[in-house]
Amino acid sequence: MPFIEFKNVDYSYPSGDDEYIQALKNVSFSVERGQFVALVGCNGSGKSTLARLCNGLILPDNGSVTVDGLDTEKKSDLIEIRKKIGVVFQNPDNQMVTTIVEDDVAFGPENLGLPPDEIRARVDFALKSVGMLDYAKSGPTRLSGGQKQRVAIAGVLALKPELMILDEATGMLDPAGRREVMSVVKKLNREENMAVVMITHFMEEAVEADRIIILDRGEIAADGGKELFSDGELFSRVGLELPVYVRVARELNSRGMNVGVPLSTEALVAAVAKRIGGAA
Repeated sequence: MPFIEFKNVDYSYPSGDDEYIQALKNVSFSVERGQFVALVGCNGSGKSTLARLCNGLILPDNGSVTVDGLDTEKKSDLIEIRKKIGVVFQNPDNQMVTTIVEDDVAFGPENLGLPPDEIRARVDFALKSVGMLDYAKSGPTRLSGGQKQRVAIAGVLALKPELMILDEATGMLDPAGRREVMSVVKKLNREENMAVVMITHFMEEAVEADRIIILDRGEIAADGGKELFSDGELFSRVGLELPVYVRVARELNSRGMNVGVPLSTEALVAAVAKRIGGAA
């Protein structure tokens, strides 16, 4: 059984005067335990709407969303669903509720009514997992953007969810901060077998996922693996830009230097070096 499953989901937002804007149209897909999925699309494609449907923050107009067999439309299932899914949003400052890092991470487990020893263990585990244990007594205002987002991830991790959704969680960070967060997310997926749905407009981040779902005007335009990055026409059609190293490789290929479709700067450099060495 899939961990999370969308079946023929529609969702519309009211726009006034009894009119509605359809955000999602007949969306169907599922995510398995332990998968790392990148969800990409232009602004207004429905990505954040989909994230909010996952844990019942909003409910579908038509169709169904189930999490580990639980239905988001059943109020009796919602508490259990929200224990299973953690969401990290774009602005870490909006997710901080206390003035001490470890207290912030403890906030969720405390609200679950867990015993103090269990809360302590979860806080230490979460902060250690994101490399922030040394900052446990620090104030969040003294942290960098990347560090704050790592604390936000720790706050979700302390709830021990089975799926983490990152809704543009690196959108306000500089490149160094984005690398910090991506490193943590990949580690959690790999070492804790935590499923990840990463909503991002950075294609360099999407490349890191095992699976890429592309949304276009509320519909799934493509769902596949890294091979999608070889389809330049697809990305152009949905208004997305390929990573720089893929665009450079495509230009080199068009000029007769067959370097394939490298999915990192390092892979591109190695492919070019190999071609130059072979030509020599």
